[in-house]
Amino acid sequence: MTAGQTKTNSTFDAVVIGGGHNGLTAAAYLARAGLSTLVLERREIIGGCCVTEEIAPGCRVSTTSYIASMLRPEVISELQLAEHGLRMVPCDPAIQVAFPDGQVVPWWVDRERAQQEFSKISAKDASRFVQVDDQLKALARYLQPFFLEPPPEVDPSTLNGWADIFRVGKRFRGISKSEIAQLISFLTGSLGEFLDHNYESEKIKTLFLANNVYGKHGGPYQPGTAIGLLFHLLSGGDHALQGFYGHVMGGMGSITQALAAAARMLGAEIRTSASVARIEVRNGRASCVVMEDGHEIRARIILSNADPKRTFLKMIDAKDLPEDFLFAIRGIKMDGPCAKVNLVLSQEPRFTGTSPQATPLERTFYTLVPSLEFAERCYDIAKFGEIPEELWVDCVVSSNADSSLAPPGKHILTCFVQYVPYHLREGSWDDKRELLGDRVIRKIAEYAPNVPQTIVARQVLTPLDLERTYGLTEGNIFHGDLRLEQLFFMRPVAGWSQYRTPVDGLYLCGAGAHPGGGVTGAPGRNAAHQALRDWKKGRFKRAA
Repeated sequence: MTAGQTKTNSTFDAVVIGGGHNGLTAAAYLARAGLSTLVLERREIIGGCCVTEEIAPGCRVSTTSYIASMLRPEVISELQLAEHGLRMVPCDPAIQVAFPDGQVVPWWVDRERAQQEFSKISAKDASRFVQVDDQLKALARYLQPFFLEPPPEVDPSTLNGWADIFRVGKRFRGISKSEIAQLISFLTGSLGEFLDHNYESEKIKTLFLANNVYGKHGGPYQPGTAIGLLFHLLSGGDHALQGFYGHVMGGMGSITQALAAAARMLGAEIRTSASVARIEVRNGRASCVVMEDGHEIRARIILSNADPKRTFLKMIDAKDLPEDFLFAIRGIKMDGPCAKVNLVLSQEPRFTGTSPQATPLERTFYTLVPSLEFAERCYDIAKFGEIPEELWVDCVVSSNADSSLAPPGKHILTCFVQYVPYHLREGSWDDKRELLGDRVIRKIAEYAPNVPQTIVARQVLTPLDLERTYGLTEGNIFHGDLRLEQLFFMRPVAGWSQYRTPVDGLYLCGAGAHPGGGVTGAPGRNAAHQALRDWKKGRFKRAA
């Protein structure tokens, strides 16, 4: 905050709409560059979908996002998040699948240990695993640089367009013909077909399934689902490890608390319970935000951490945007396919097949999806508006990883659920909320029979609740489905992938921009740097 400013100031260099992790990341970088920066968060707490909230006395849970995997190491180091309290403990096993026959198969972080575990199921698959892992990690490294830079402006009619094409080409210097073929196959092919080609054991295939297609449309045999194999091998965490998964001490809200502390230390101001009604556009440029109470806050630049549909269809008058742009925005696939169920228990869940010698950390993460066929059938039911009887449930006993989340004698179980429809064929989610919760509990009970009798508190967040409470249009956790036609230079829509928008001075900094969803901080960092490039060119130096 610059000298002389107070909390009642109504003019800033930059205003960020939304205090989720990307909005806070953007604000921190803008403030670090010396811009007077304000973050406006409509909820009473900061964090967006990366929060820790109390759902029973003394019992805190990561209500929405629940595991840290791809938080950019650059964001962690550049904003000194560890100094602001961020601490992550690696998930080990990174993935653990409980099967209906009572066997629990862990995927250990150490590759040799993982290979030994897989050899108990299939020696052939265990050997193939090392080859495939090397192949996937090599391909992921080609994609890595694109996460921290704007996508190419694919426009051969301009010099800038050609420059971007050459910039992309340089990233693939040294790539072989076979790697190009493999990369195209991953971008367009299905996860199921890839796994069927490489592995013989259904359990080994299911381990890979448990690491992919989270929160996106399509069962494992849908085209484009293989790309998740590469996305989850991008580096993350403090030490930039490929395929990092981490439990955040204090819950996921510790990430956004650290980001907020960093932003404030750098001079940014953050206001909660501050709901933005609209963005005012004058003479083709964003001039101010208008709050729900009618108060105007002027800014030279505005960054929206809201999703593209909420930003452009609800906050801006249609007359201020090109019709073809609005048409493209309306066509973004949302229709969130997932839900959350958060539980407080009086006993630790006892999953059948867990070794008696397992440590608390080894008793923390369980995926309940028996096969690829099961997942495909589940999606087929949900895509027609039905709530499947049998659901794919990810279970995290987060109090085993961090005992501070609950008092003695209480345990936290947070569950990610898919596939469910946003649009129900019959009835409403207000009527079906408890039905969903009951089906999730029934599924968990097949693997951990003691859970139903130990429930102290239950929170069910349907796709509609994700929209109402957390501002996610149609409950989509990624601000738009992660499919090939909505990624890279097509995100959010073709022609507008570099964080700028048709409104001068307005930028998109949330997961609806490149590179997409997940708690990465990349869209926020990238958008801030793009806005700062324009700022340094003198585009916004005149008074707001």
